[in-house]
Amino acid sequence: MTITAQHIEPAAVTPKPTVTSIVRDYIARIRGGDLGALPAVLGLVVLCVFFGLMRPAFFSERNFANLFTQGAGVAVIAMGLVFVLLLGEIDLSAGFAAGVCAAVLAQVVAVHGYPWYVAVLAALATGVVIGLVLGFLVAKVGIPSFVVTLAAFLAFQGTVLLLIKGGTNISIGDDVIVAIENNNMPPWLGWALVALAGGGYAAVQLLSHSRRQARGLVVEPIAIPLARIAGLVLILGGSVYFLNLERSINPVINSLKGVPIVVPIIGILLIVWTFVLRRTAYGRHIYAVGGNREAARRAGINVDRIRISVFVICSFMAAIGGKGRVMDAVLGGAVIAVIDNGMGLMELSSGQKFVFTGSVLLLAAGVDALSRRRAAATGIR
Repeated sequence: MTITAQHIEPAAVTPKPTVTSIVRDYIARIRGGDLGALPAVLGLVVLCVFFGLMRPAFFSERNFANLFTQGAGVAVIAMGLVFVLLLGEIDLSAGFAAGVCAAVLAQVVAVHGYPWYVAVLAALATGVVIGLVLGFLVAKVGIPSFVVTLAAFLAFQGTVLLLIKGGTNISIGDDVIVAIENNNMPPWLGWALVALAGGGYAAVQLLSHSRRQARGLVVEPIAIPLARIAGLVLILGGSVYFLNLERSINPVINSLKGVPIVVPIIGILLIVWTFVLRRTAYGRHIYAVGGNREAARRAGINVDRIRISVFVICSFMAAIGGKGRVMDAVLGGAVIAVIDNGMGLMELSSGQKFVFTGSVLLLAAGVDALSRRRAAATGIR
């Protein structure tokens, strides 16, 4: 018997990524049309520079805090809309759903005299019911989401007017609700939150890096997660520094400084929903249904339940005030807040504000559509 030695080719070794290769790959993706959040970030920078040059007060300490409070509602609603958009659906009624929930809260706390927590629970429950109804009509009855939410958009306008008696102002004197909207945290608490957020993010980044390394998986250079950690701490620290500056015209009578209370609320919601989408089976099911509904159904995913649930989440987030991330919603909310705030400082009319905002949104959508077409043409996913 003759034994013939065979030449065995060594297994291909995946090259270890370096900082240079990561930067080069990122530039290649941008050139290929995969822009990610870059247009929103650049747009935010351009708008801030423009309004800062037109009105120097835009960069004042007082106005910096106003940006957070003015953009909070839009950012929260946008977080909920991300879930609906991931399934290729749309919810045109989210803004007025928020109005209905707010009117319910006002009625419960101001008119009927119930405590703030009862009013908040009533508003949240209203959002859940709205989401269940919209989701049922879309998933079970089969009415297109555009038609359902357009009808709800019109109906909810009337519902708000009925709840507030045709436009009557309802004064809310509850200390907790007023504090959430208008008050600030003590300066020391802002720094404590920076330490907590920075430390938590550092722990997640370094733990993930060490686990991948221990399993023998390809890991990025340690400089990359360290740069992310440093960038986050720098942004948070700089923001808290400016928000802790005195913003009151007469601080002897009324001191005004500290991080607005709505900021940590938005931060918590951002962390929670990002975790849900990226780290849970439910989040993976949402992406699966959005990518291919029939394939998801055959894989055993309850598609109707997923479709109903995303409308519930959207309306629930409205009650609080394919492809996508919750962070993108926050960036979008920041862009809208900057536009509204800057045009207010320029004393533009409401008509001019709507035209400018709509034009910016159309431009952003156009850039995104063109970049996706280019990415598809070059084969980048």
